[in-house]
Formats: sequence, C-alpha cells, structure tokens
Amino acid sequence: MPTEVLLPALFFVVAVLYSSVGHAGASGYIAAMALLGFAPEQVRPTALALNLLVGGIGLYRFWRGGHVRWRNVLPFVLASAPAAFLSAQVTLPKDSYSMLLGIVLLVAAIGVFRHASRAEREDAAAQGRTVPW
Repeated sequence: MPTEVLLPALFFVVAVLYSSVGHAGASGYIAAMALLGFAPEQVRPTALALNLLVGGIGLYRFWRGGHVRWRNVLPFVLASAPAAFLSAQVTLPKDSYSMLLGIVLLVAAIGVFRHASRAEREDAAAQGRTVPW
C-alpha cells in the first residue's frame, strides 16, 4: 500500500483512538511516521500540527460540554507554545534521535498498558469480580 494512502489512514486511526480517551495522539503520529521512514525534520512539525488540531477539537468539545475550567487549562495552553518552540531548537544526530524516540515511545506504551491494567482492576473491583492479572 502506498504511503500516500497508508499514512492518512494511520493518522485517522491514531486520532480516533487517542481522542476517545482524551489524548491528542502525538506519540501515535510520531510512531506512524517513524515506521514509514520519515525524517525527523518532517516528523516534528507534522506531529505538532496534528496534535494541536486534535487537542484543540477535544478541548472545544469538552468546553462545549461544560467540563473545562479555563483557570486550570489556560496556564498549560499558554506554556505549550514557548515549550514547543524551545524544544524545536534542539537538534540531535539521527541515531541519537531514533534511539531517544524509541525509548520514549516504549515508556509511553508501558505507561498506557499499566494504566489500562489498573483501570480494569478498579472496574472489576467496583463490580465485585476479579481480574486474573
């Protein structure tokens, strides 16, 4: 399957899955582009743009539902642009970038699985059943 078809399909799947649990999906976009061999110079701005788009849609929907307290959200919104700019100024050699990216994605995946496992145990306990793990 050509990259022109596969990449948008992967982006769509990542956006739907991540946004269904309240995340924007940056690590998923980065993983998809890394697996398809994109250069770091392409990955960073694309992941940032997609993350802002999906995160913005989620924030808007939560706000419309009455779940956003702007005094809690605004510091993160205001700090994110300078933080993204400063981190974009860091240039790493491709090998170091790939290694760091792999480690960060692995740690993120472990965190997701640990959280899902804990949530399953809590749900099971609330329902009076046990989970084998």
